[in-house]
Amino acid sequence: MKLFGRGLFGLLIMAGFLYVGDWALWKVRMARGTGMGQMTVGRLQVANLKGNKEEYFPDGNELVDCSRSLFPQAGGDACWWLAQHRVIYER
Repeated sequence: MKLFGRGLFGLLIMAGFLYVGDWALWKVRMARGTGMGQMTVGRLQVANLKGNKEEYFPDGNELVDCSRSLFPQAGGDACWWLAQHRVIYER
């Protein structure tokens, strides 16, 4: 149990360092003007119906700001995440 606790603590410390390093690299990119990007994503409105069914209404495409980093920064998703998830569902 002690070994598990130490391993978990070590993973948390490494994740913290990874996030701080990603943030610092993103700040350097922001200073150069390359820290943010834009992606075109589709939007779908989801309406709940009777019987646990849903109906989808396309809401067009939208240009969304994203951060060029591993983790989301500045209130936007990471660009690599948006490249994999091109559709945003709004419920």
